[in-house]
Amino acid sequence: MFFLKRNLPYLPLLLTVLLSLACSRVRLSDAREHYVRGEYHEAITAYRKLYRHTSREESVLRGVIAFEMAENYRLLNRSAHAVTAYRNAIRYGYPDTLAQLHLAQMLHREGDYPNAVDAYQLYLTKVPGDAIAISGLRGAQEAMEAIRQQENLSGRYLVQRFDLLNSSRSDFSPFFAHDDEMLYFTSSRESIPSDVRSPVNGTKYHDLFFSVKNNGGEWQKPKRIEFAADTDSDEGVASFTSDGMMMFFTAVDATTNRSALPGIFFSRRFNGSWSPGTRLILNGSDSLSLFAHPTVSASGSILYFVSDMPGGMGGKDIWKAHLDNRQQVIRLENAGAAINTPGNEMFPHLRNDTTLYFSSDGHPGRGGLDLFQAVKITSGGGWHLTHLPPPLNSSADDFGITFEEGEERGFFSSNRDDVNGYDHIYSFAFKKPLIQVEGFVVGRDDNPIPGAFVDLVGSDGSHRQLVTNREGVYHFTAIEGVSYLFLAQAEGFLNQNASLAPVIANKDTICYLDFELTPYNRPVVMENIFYDFDRAVLRSESKVELDKLLQLMLEHPEISVELSAHTDRRGTDSYNDELSLRRARSVVDYLISSGIAPERLISVGEGKMKPKRVDSTLVRQYPFLREGEYLTDEYIETLLPAQQTTADQLNRRTEFRVLPFSLITPLEKE
Repeated sequence: MFFLKRNLPYLPLLLTVLLSLACSRVRLSDAREHYVRGEYHEAITAYRKLYRHTSREESVLRGVIAFEMAENYRLLNRSAHAVTAYRNAIRYGYPDTLAQLHLAQMLHREGDYPNAVDAYQLYLTKVPGDAIAISGLRGAQEAMEAIRQQENLSGRYLVQRFDLLNSSRSDFSPFFAHDDEMLYFTSSRESIPSDVRSPVNGTKYHDLFFSVKNNGGEWQKPKRIEFAADTDSDEGVASFTSDGMMMFFTAVDATTNRSALPGIFFSRRFNGSWSPGTRLILNGSDSLSLFAHPTVSASGSILYFVSDMPGGMGGKDIWKAHLDNRQQVIRLENAGAAINTPGNEMFPHLRNDTTLYFSSDGHPGRGGLDLFQAVKITSGGGWHLTHLPPPLNSSADDFGITFEEGEERGFFSSNRDDVNGYDHIYSFAFKKPLIQVEGFVVGRDDNPIPGAFVDLVGSDGSHRQLVTNREGVYHFTAIEGVSYLFLAQAEGFLNQNASLAPVIANKDTICYLDFELTPYNRPVVMENIFYDFDRAVLRSESKVELDKLLQLMLEHPEISVELSAHTDRRGTDSYNDELSLRRARSVVDYLISSGIAPERLISVGEGKMKPKRVDSTLVRQYPFLREGEYLTDEYIETLLPAQQTTADQLNRRTEFRVLPFSLITPLEKE
């Protein structure tokens, strides 16, 4: 079987001299033969039988069997079984600290972050400074902190298992080709014609499959790729040049035995068929290193791949090969310390010349293999690394991502939620944040204006006209990063402009933008206009309200305004008429001093001749009033003393009324 996600098997050289029973040594050696050959499925069967038939008194032997059984479970991604086996090994005194590290990693992969943290910390007391454990501890702690902060694990991505492509066995490493009309992937499904099975996990050897879109854009049932000289070799993890005429893939050479290391092959497409695979010579005659997981640039001149050859950072590293037009290597280089760690970096996917995706268990993550994005830094030639958010990453293995051209959607593989550790293909799509804009269109009396029009123009060229409902409400969905200009208008009211700056959101957002329209030829009470007692001098607190009227007149140079002041019922008519006129003139003088032309303004002193009419807005504020009544002397005297004080305050008011420009004269009404 070629290398997929598994570490190479190794045999712990511990305690074997203590295994005194000859029959036990023979049986253990049988299990170990499977283990060393990478036949994990067969090895587990042997270890389980051996463990059951070994008495508890033989604690040393039980510890060794449990540890080696755990290693096989780990290499098959059966992390829950591995946790149990590692704990048994530690319980029976297995002395190698590696058991503690791998226990921590399996707990991490299971998403059991608190116990993983404890296990990492215990290991670090025995092996201080271990880079892999430090990275794992950090990843588990970060995952715990994210959960404590109630992070939205659904994130900004919609992830769904894509069962059309999946089988009851492993399906993984999808790759778009032919303008996103074809999707290639690797599978060990039972429908593969060969009856040869892998001794590693008991499934059929992997083959390459593809699915195509029909005219309606729907993916069709997958088919197996057939090479010109097909064999029973283990094949998968393919990448294609942009013209779709050359494929690079991983395989175990069919001419060698099954324990051979995987290599990278390339095939050309002729007359609709793929030529037999030709091995790509990447590092001379190196036969002791694995080469796998190719991803090729659009032109075919750059190939990223995975290898454990000498000169790396430890574990499996991502390397870069420069190829000539005959697919011969010109130069090899390690992808560097920003990407590679002492752990394993695998399944690279070159999205474009500057963006590389890959999976790693060496960088801090949520457990197992996690997906990362590496963007090339233009100055200095390094990489900027981003850990992809959940649900793209989980506590399981997440790897083999591919994107539709120019889109934040595509497919990836994961063994999440599969107790047997089988991988499956998942679709993902970036959920753009929903940006809702809503608001009221009301009059200056705060009453809603149904049927008002709200026109909007976006910086992206969009244009819409909205209409308010019975409650005077409008709403629409905005686009992230787009600015908008608004114009609210209704019959009998002045138009009002507004703008909304571009919204950049990382979650669903609601923006509120209300409009308060000013009516034509109807009086509008100016709230918070204050004078000193028995005087017409405006107090400083009035400036805020006056500036609102000033802004209205600056925005609408076509209008003119009548300012009127009113008094309460106390005092003589002549006194109230004179005081109210002076107060109205004070407002006019303020507006003139602020730049409004005198001919656009009229001041009127109404005295106590026009008592306030009670409308629905006043009734909501003062329920003791009756809608439609005028606050005359007679009506006010029917109220309680405190209510009479309120009514007098309502009569003492300053109002403005918008007039068409043609109705104004430079004369004041007195």
